[in-house]
Amino acid sequence: MSLLFSPASFRSLTLKNRLVVAPMCQYSAKGGIANDYHFAHLARFALGGFGAVIVEATAVTPEGRISYGDLGLWSDEQVAPLARIAAVLRSQGTASGIQLAHAGRKGSSPIWWRGHFNESDEEKREVGFEDWQVVGPSAIPQVPNSPEYKVPHALTVAEMDAIRDAFVAAARRSQAAGFDFVEVHSAHGYLLHQFLSPVANKREDEFGGSRENRMRFPLSVARAVREAWPADKPMFVRISAQDGIDGGWTVEDSVVYAQALRDLGADLIDVSSGGFAGGRIPVGPGYQVPLARRVKHEAGIPTMAVGLITRAREAEEVIEDGDADLVALGRMALDDPNWPVHARHELDRTEQAYAAWPKQSGFVVRHKDQALRERGYADAE
Repeated sequence: MSLLFSPASFRSLTLKNRLVVAPMCQYSAKGGIANDYHFAHLARFALGGFGAVIVEATAVTPEGRISYGDLGLWSDEQVAPLARIAAVLRSQGTASGIQLAHAGRKGSSPIWWRGHFNESDEEKREVGFEDWQVVGPSAIPQVPNSPEYKVPHALTVAEMDAIRDAFVAAARRSQAAGFDFVEVHSAHGYLLHQFLSPVANKREDEFGGSRENRMRFPLSVARAVREAWPADKPMFVRISAQDGIDGGWTVEDSVVYAQALRDLGADLIDVSSGGFAGGRIPVGPGYQVPLARRVKHEAGIPTMAVGLITRAREAEEVIEDGDADLVALGRMALDDPNWPVHARHELDRTEQAYAAWPKQSGFVVRHKDQALRERGYADAE
């Protein structure tokens, strides 16, 4: 069997394989509540054979949403629809994770596919349009003089304490919903990343200035979530390994941050990059895999590689070469929700590959391949 389809364990959780669906915002919620679209969108990945699925960035406060269409977990009424999703993933042997997030100064921004605030009054009523004051470590907007990004209110220490408490409350609701693991979102230019990076953090108190000070609040959030989350369940943290901006956050900084996260009980670092306007990140096949490798080996903590990994052999080599412990797919999973079962056939041309399919469909897919002499039957006499 390929290493990609070998199990991976974190605390008491064992994933059936090393393929994970990365959290991908769908901007389709109303009032932060998951609906039938979210259920269908995520359930299909379990049927497709992924070892784990991470629910999109889920805001810990209403003001922590990227847009009015984001999921949330600041209220008990948001638990049951998410529990339904966790349950269907579990029924297919797929682990369920949820990414807890706060957008900070990137909040109250336009829905992705719109690009601008162009909703009619009728559409605003239909989609539950909301607008709010955003916050950040400093009063510096994501993009100056932009109609899409507001100037944030610089958080007070008391307000930061309240946000940390909101992360803790969301973690407890995640446990009530039955999730197998949580991921703290500390990447992509959102609030915790804003504190880390000198691009967004110009504070002059104990939370700004030196790298140690800039890490202080994000680490306190991760520590609080770890303490609130059951000890037998893993906690992942997503980071942007580099800003791609002169004078910004670097891979060397990320290694130090990952070591600190490891020491407080994080189980894996989900390694991404970028998130601030003006960042220069060269993009290509597997472009973030070297970042995952550096963090894994220099910080001494398991990592997950993500970023335009599209081919079965590429994903297999990430594990074979020791670059990362898990491989996450985002856009490729949207393009092919059955990517794992298809990849299994590429890497294992035996009848055992059909076991990766749900039993309801694997039987007939096997017979289809046998009749057409495809996949493992291609060379049959």
